[in-house]
Amino acid sequence: MIKKLSILALTITLFTSCVSKKIYTDLEDKYANLKKENRSLTDEMAELSKEKTKVFNDLNELESAYEAAVSERDKLQADYAASKNNLETLKASYKALEENSSASIAKNAQKNRELLAQLEAKEQALAAENERLNTLKQELESRSQRVAELENVIASKDAAMHKLKDAISKALTNFEGKGLTVEQRNGKVYISMENKLLFESGSWYVGAQGAQAVKQLGSVLAENPEISVLIEGHTDNVPYKGNAQLSGNWDLSAKRATAIVNILRENDAINPENLTAAGRGEFAPIASNETSEGKAKNRRIEVILTPKLDEISKLLNEI
Repeated sequence: MIKKLSILALTITLFTSCVSKKIYTDLEDKYANLKKENRSLTDEMAELSKEKTKVFNDLNELESAYEAAVSERDKLQADYAASKNNLETLKASYKALEENSSASIAKNAQKNRELLAQLEAKEQALAAENERLNTLKQELESRSQRVAELENVIASKDAAMHKLKDAISKALTNFEGKGLTVEQRNGKVYISMENKLLFESGSWYVGAQGAQAVKQLGSVLAENPEISVLIEGHTDNVPYKGNAQLSGNWDLSAKRATAIVNILRENDAINPENLTAAGRGEFAPIASNETSEGKAKNRRIEVILTPKLDEISKLLNEI
């Protein structure tokens, strides 16, 4: 466009001198219009250039935004894919965990049921044991009470036997030093009378002094009907050489024990059921038969007084 205007201006210059003023004026007006139009076009070109630049800038921005959006989309897609994979992995892990948990829960539940069953069994056993212990405790208390009663009975009988021993010792005081002794041991009272007080050698007949001692003993026994009386005859180891009525020392010891029983039976207050005669012969010595003194001690009558143990036996059976 500028080139055309330049040629036009040159043409006008060349023909100025050749054309009329009117033509010149017209050409000049055209030139002015063209120049004006040229400026307008130039301005429009500048504006279009600005618009073009703006459009290019906007395009660049849009391309950058598009690229950023594409990048963000790709990133989001990658994140989505990773998240999806993680989700699938978590689902698989959860499923496996759920299966394992179910198995573990079932196993633990079974174990808990077994433990509860064991606990219930132990509780039942404990309850039974407590009941048994309570029963044993009651039985022990009952037995302890009966043992206390038994101890009281034994103590009472022991005291009674001690009193009986004192009474016999007092009744036979005048026979002290004449082969008569009275002692208490093992809950019994033992009255030992040597043969020199009672019998002649080889005889079972009781002399007057011995009969008196037995009768005085009987007076005490008559006052104690709850006493069992055992009369034992004893000899030394010298063989019996008396008459043919006896076969030996055993017969002699039994005869002598029976003789004492017969004297005691003369006292009607003595219950014959309480009396027992026994011959021990030479087989229960209290001293050596190697000396005359020992033989004298072995030739004796022993009266053994024992409290009746019916009450004690009853208590023992109840324990």
